[in-house]
Amino acid sequence: MSSQKLNYPEFSLPDPKKSFLASEKTIYDYSHLYGFCSIFAKMCSENNISEDRPLALLSRSSDELIFVIAGCNLLKIPFIALNPDLTDAELRDQINIKKPGAFYTDSENRARADDYPVLDIAKRDLNVIASENTIEKPSSDPSLPFGYFFTSGSSGRPKLVSLLRRQIIFATQASAINFKPDPDRFWLLCLPLNHIGGISIVIRSILYHSAIFRLDSFDEDQIRTFLSENRLFQVASLVPTMLQRLLDEPLFQLHLEFKALLLGGGPVPDGLIDRALERGVPVVSSYGMTETCAQIAANPMLQPRGMYHPKKSVGTIFKPNEVQIRDPKNGSVQPPNEIGQIWLRGPQVIDSYPDPALNSRVFDENGWFNTGDIGHLNRRKQLFIKNRRTDRIITGGENVDPVEIEQILENFDGVIRAAVTGISDPEWGQKVVALLEIKDEESFDPEWFSGELKKRVSGYKIPKEYVPVHKIPTTSLGKIRRGELFKLYQKNEKDPKF
Repeated sequence: MSSQKLNYPEFSLPDPKKSFLASEKTIYDYSHLYGFCSIFAKMCSENNISEDRPLALLSRSSDELIFVIAGCNLLKIPFIALNPDLTDAELRDQINIKKPGAFYTDSENRARADDYPVLDIAKRDLNVIASENTIEKPSSDPSLPFGYFFTSGSSGRPKLVSLLRRQIIFATQASAINFKPDPDRFWLLCLPLNHIGGISIVIRSILYHSAIFRLDSFDEDQIRTFLSENRLFQVASLVPTMLQRLLDEPLFQLHLEFKALLLGGGPVPDGLIDRALERGVPVVSSYGMTETCAQIAANPMLQPRGMYHPKKSVGTIFKPNEVQIRDPKNGSVQPPNEIGQIWLRGPQVIDSYPDPALNSRVFDENGWFNTGDIGHLNRRKQLFIKNRRTDRIITGGENVDPVEIEQILENFDGVIRAAVTGISDPEWGQKVVALLEIKDEESFDPEWFSGELKKRVSGYKIPKEYVPVHKIPTTSLGKIRRGELFKLYQKNEKDPKF
């Protein structure tokens, strides 16, 4: 991070009488959250939750999970966000990288906590009312850890990212420039709560004094009804796949008081922005990653601000964060409209990874972070993304590490070499595709590969297509030339093997 002195944003906490959370059958106000915090603080103290031993969250979306996430933030309790779709082996790998002090789980995942203590939180704990709030202001202690998140690495192992309270505070302030729900109005939340994208909605809603409406999962018909007819809904966060499905209904229109539809979590297919704008959907495309605490740039395309907002841009980097485009060969800063690697620095960007071995590859001596993404800036400092990192695939909002899948595939009999890549897809943003050098094409059975992978990895990591190829392009040192995989896929696309 830059050495410049930072003015930390100040936030107050909401009026206890204002709405905090609603789901299909229940509504809670902030007095319920403050009452829950008194119970939750005691639970965490009894289980010695600390910075070194955070609380592991292993649960599907629920009202209880949102209360726990909100409680962790208000009480400055660090947590580890775990994906409930992890296989048992994947879960063991992650908790060995960052050991928790205790777990919060839903009933489905309780047995997976092994010998760790499990916090027993029931619906009744959400109904304790506090008449006033005695919690410290949320911007205090910005250097403390906020939470720990796993993202895809380049070595086949999950990469741990530690986010600080400073990052969520600045991210919340920056997001408000483009949209901010009013008190007692809803931000629709149907994203998973094991990623920063979903979790940040909980924290922003508290600091904006607004409310969350939680859905267990994406239900396009129900969401169309909410966003077109219910004026309590002002903001929604979706991944491109979800927006595609909403727009498949030709008569879908938003109500007149709807403020913004934040689009993130992966590449946006060509034409999706055009379809949204033709319907008058106030779409806000964005750019960010776990390391930047979700979005660090956004493009509010239907908001008149006296500046042209090109549809293919992800907008300008939020101040006081900084961006540079650098030549990947010599590291020199590129002038406007020249393509290069995207480097970031600022209060929303991580200072380092917990694993020191990762830091020398991506941080320079002045604290700039190399995202690995490729793009350019125009003369208005608006950012355009050409390619996301080649060692990361984003499919339906989930990150996939191609090396992890390649290593498993190469252990299967008959596979000489595997290369996994992301191919642009109108529904998923990117689909996972495996290119395989195989010994015997006659016995090639993609269904068998998918069945075996299902035993080892989460479902979203399994390739949607398997393509036998003659030779996978590699360097003289045997590393895959990932930049050439798309052309190889196109060459073999006429005869795909599903």
